[in-house]
Amino acid sequence: MNREKVIFAFFIVLALTLNFGFFVGDTSNPNHHNVYELYAALVISLICTVLKFGDRTHVGAMMLATSLVADLQLVAAAVIWGYAAQVGGGVDEMILASVVSLSGGALMANILSVVLLVVETVMVRR
Repeated sequence: MNREKVIFAFFIVLALTLNFGFFVGDTSNPNHHNVYELYAALVISLICTVLKFGDRTHVGAMMLATSLVADLQLVAAAVIWGYAAQVGGGVDEMILASVVSLSGGALMANILSVVLLVVETVMVRR
């Protein structure tokens, strides 16, 4: 068993599950979406991006691209939430819907990343 591949896969799946955990819930209820869970999803997503650098295969390039998309979406969601909470009038339903929507885009990118990980694993086995 390759320890590096296990760590790599662990962080990819962790990014997906954290993002999913933040995404699920009623968009009109702020109690269903924890800001710390969004922060954790962003940090793990950034770690995944760093781990994907250096892979020079075509699948590796696609995985890096999906990770960058997820990072961009999660950073935008965190900026919107932070601005609304600190500068704006607070996090209302419209702001929360935007944050959850951006998190959903990142979730799709993370799902694609996991699919690519499975495809790469199947290709190595043959």
